[in-house]
Amino acid sequence: MRMRPTLSWTPTEDLPPGSTDLEPVADALSTGGVLVLSGAGISTESGIPDYRGVGGSLNRHIPMTYQDFTADAQARRRYWARSHLGWRTFGRARPNSGHRAVATFARHGLLSGVITQNVDGLHQAAGSEGVVELHGSLDRVVCLSCGAFSHRRELARRLEEANAGFAPVAAGINPDGDADLTDEQVGDFRVVPCTVCGGVLKPDVVFFGEAVPPRRVEHCRTLVREAASLLVLGSSLTVMSGLRFVRQAAQAGKPVLIVNLDPTRGDRHAATRVALPLGTALTAVAGQLGIPGSAPA
Repeated sequence: MRMRPTLSWTPTEDLPPGSTDLEPVADALSTGGVLVLSGAGISTESGIPDYRGVGGSLNRHIPMTYQDFTADAQARRRYWARSHLGWRTFGRARPNSGHRAVATFARHGLLSGVITQNVDGLHQAAGSEGVVELHGSLDRVVCLSCGAFSHRRELARRLEEANAGFAPVAAGINPDGDADLTDEQVGDFRVVPCTVCGGVLKPDVVFFGEAVPPRRVEHCRTLVREAASLLVLGSSLTVMSGLRFVRQAAQAGKPVLIVNLDPTRGDRHAATRVALPLGTALTAVAGQLGIPGSAPA
């Protein structure tokens, strides 16, 4: 029996209530050296739901796990059918004021770096540079046999050709770009192989149950060591991939500030948690700092 990944978190201790005071965030940014760690919550205002908030996708959808994807051809068929449909919508998402504010902070020299748990590329689309994609990117595809990389647009073209007329109506879209489809809607969807070796293709993202590459983790740990403070934006910090950096920063005595509407697994390590929508909060912080935080890049 396969172990299922951690998908939810329930507080086991009394956590301080969220604040609406943005001064600690503005103060940290004003001194510079802030490392941003973002999660799905920063992209909700771009039309991409988060996993665990109100209306989050985990209320209706269990994400694909690495173990199921690699072991079950039918699971891969379901995944690629849903992901192919979801990509059409996901790929049209545009940065919101939260992404643009982060890019603006970076341009003004206030950030030491950006780590994102998201796979949507919206930080880069807003103008942020050198973003560490902790969980990879849906823009890329990798062959599990030969390791060859290709662009998602090319795979989308091949899947269109192999599945002419495939256009079911999805019940929803998820943070990983996976659309909600029934088995009947998936039907006999055809999956295409690697053009180099004929192997199994997988999006270059870290699935639930899959480890983040060690070199990427160590790079992020270095960024935490070099930062003056850590600013978490829109993450529940339920899974260890992001929580470990909060713990590292707190253990090193670096201020941890969280902007997230709901309580997070990292709240007890944080100096403050601001319970405001990301776009509203970051635009207001930019205003306090005297810089335009939401102008399109």
